[in-house]
Amino acid sequence: MTYTESGERQALRKAVAELGRSYGHEYYAKLARSGGHTSELWNEAGRLGYLGVAVPEEYGGGGAGIGDLAAVCEEFCAAGTPMLLMVVSPAICATVIARFGTDEQKTGWLPRFATGEVRMSFAITEPDAGSNSHRLTTTARRDGADWVLNGRKVFISGVDEAEAVLVVGRTEDAKTGRLKPALFIVPTNTPGFEYRQIEMDLVSADKQFGLFLDDVRLPREALVGSEDAALAQLFAGLNPERIMAASFSVGIARYALDKGVEYAKQRSVWGAPIGSHQGLAHPLAQVKIELELAKLMAQKAAALYDSGDDSAAGEAANMAKYAGSEVAIKAVDTAIQVHGGNGLATEYGLGTLLGAARVGRIAPVSREMVLNFVAQHSLGLPKSY
Repeated sequence: MTYTESGERQALRKAVAELGRSYGHEYYAKLARSGGHTSELWNEAGRLGYLGVAVPEEYGGGGAGIGDLAAVCEEFCAAGTPMLLMVVSPAICATVIARFGTDEQKTGWLPRFATGEVRMSFAITEPDAGSNSHRLTTTARRDGADWVLNGRKVFISGVDEAEAVLVVGRTEDAKTGRLKPALFIVPTNTPGFEYRQIEMDLVSADKQFGLFLDDVRLPREALVGSEDAALAQLFAGLNPERIMAASFSVGIARYALDKGVEYAKQRSVWGAPIGSHQGLAHPLAQVKIELELAKLMAQKAAALYDSGDDSAAGEAANMAKYAGSEVAIKAVDTAIQVHGGNGLATEYGLGTLLGAARVGRIAPVSREMVLNFVAQHSLGLPKSY
């Protein structure tokens, strides 16, 4: 066991950080406030191969693991240029297709994931079911050789930028009649597919949407993998999602902590830097400790996932996501407090992170559901729901 990242990953981090800083948080915030997208940064990151580091080499990717992709995500966030679609498109969608897709799906999609040319959203959450895959009402029925989808989804990221959406629906088991999860690639221009933006009180370049699927007819090839794989395929994407979400939060925490520390060193009152006072120094030090702990757990989860241990990775990924979201909130709040009134001034680049950091407690899985998971699966306590 080693706690030092490989030289290759450290070099990757350095290169991604330099690219992120060359755009900077002002670039991101300006686009987010104006309703724009980080397309320029995304496209350059794709051309340089950063978005495709986890795509298999035979399809033009880097052939690395989710740990390297998570490092890319973290560095962009730490540079003040978070791209939420990274958590979805290359992490969930590309991973699921690489592991379970047909040869045609892999050939058609993975080379474009490798270059960042394609963006794909992921749709599981529903208005009445949340992310509970057992209560999803989006259903797919056979009609000859085709599939026909009907249902609704909510809080789906980046659909306006996506070429397609990986939709979690449910199909009927021919033997039992019970419904089981299945994944479908739905191009956003498919007849019967409609999306509407959900207005959010978030300063984000990634927008949220509600989806409406009304007799969406798809060819047989739209089904990803086997319809009998059920939850196995779904969780193959959800574990990377949690790992990426943890790294996203860790990156935000790093950005906020760096801003807070820099200000605490430079700002002086009564003849001394404010960082010399324990009332500010200790909260910053606590954030640093909790940040390093969250980062270690995210790296452990990624290492377990990349080794093929999905069960252990699930536990670690949930813990990492919990720890990351908590420290991101604490880091942003602490950095703002260190800045005083300047913490909410636009030029200091912290106020925009209030909502972004808070989202981590809710999505992609709530803090409470993570605690339920740990209580039941890690501690062996009775199921509470």
